[in-house]
Amino acid sequence: MKNIHEIRKDGYLISTDPQRVNLAAVHRYLSEESYWAKNIPFDIVERSVKHSLCFGIYQEDEQAGFARIISDRATFAWLADVFVLPAHRGKGLSKWLMEVIQAHPDLQGLRRWLLGTLDAHGLYAQFGWNPLTAEQIRRFMQRPGDYHYGELHSPPPTN
Repeated sequence: MKNIHEIRKDGYLISTDPQRVNLAAVHRYLSEESYWAKNIPFDIVERSVKHSLCFGIYQEDEQAGFARIISDRATFAWLADVFVLPAHRGKGLSKWLMEVIQAHPDLQGLRRWLLGTLDAHGLYAQFGWNPLTAEQIRRFMQRPGDYHYGELHSPPPTN
């Protein structure tokens, strides 16, 4: 059984308890508000939460924010789906969330962390994150999946 970590501050709670995650609220934000997961199906959000280390921000029992880590918890972590809902912004919650994530005991001593962002470079820079160097960009590759922003793409032809 995985350990659950919970930290309280200023009327908010950050918890890694997957049972606390309001999947409907997370899905609503990702599918309707985010630029990176527009129209993502509920079942994909549900599966991603199930297989990730999730950090929920809560005020009372209300979902106020969210982030998840995809990791082997030994060498690598990918930070994904980070958001604070509009009604809770401007309170330092994203900074607190980053502090809690980076201090999590299962994520210490990793060789590499990665994330993708279009507009939050300033936030992540405060926590030691840097853009990839030209040399790193040359070393890393990606394999695009079948699912992208709510559209299923045909698999490549087999010849």
